[in-house]
Amino acid sequence: MWKLSGQPLLGGGGGGEEEVGSILEGESEEFCSLSPMQRIYAFAAILLAGFVCMFLSLIVFLKPIKFAVLFTFGNLLAVGSTAFLIGAVQQLRMMFDPTRIIATSIYLGCVVLALVCALLIHSKILTIIAIICEICALIWYSLSYIPFARRMVSQLMIQLCDTEL
Repeated sequence: MWKLSGQPLLGGGGGGEEEVGSILEGESEEFCSLSPMQRIYAFAAILLAGFVCMFLSLIVFLKPIKFAVLFTFGNLLAVGSTAFLIGAVQQLRMMFDPTRIIATSIYLGCVVLALVCALLIHSKILTIIAIICEICALIWYSLSYIPFARRMVSQLMIQLCDTEL
């Protein structure tokens, strides 16, 4: 199905025991001294920390600057947590793959824009607009990992927003 370092990602190829842990024992092994189980725990912990930051940001929702910082930090933790599973280099390769380079660039641009609006400009309205753009960019970026998802969402939006009667 998907391949990582020449080995199937989901362990389906008839090779038996060798392929089961191939996602955790890829080329990131040389840079990371954590065992596969430790990497899964680290992934879960960082992902949970990201979700906690995003949840805590809802508590300070009425203060858009604090909300933007917490929410953006939580987003970055959640997106970056997968680096523990596949390695930072592979994560960056996948993020800047030709099929998702535009989605990645827009997402990272929205992250920077949200932080600039919150920390440097101190504009609540611009911060809220930037956070909305960041959420949309994160959804579009996440859809790039699901086969045909972006095309289906695009077609659905065209059908829903069609103004012809």
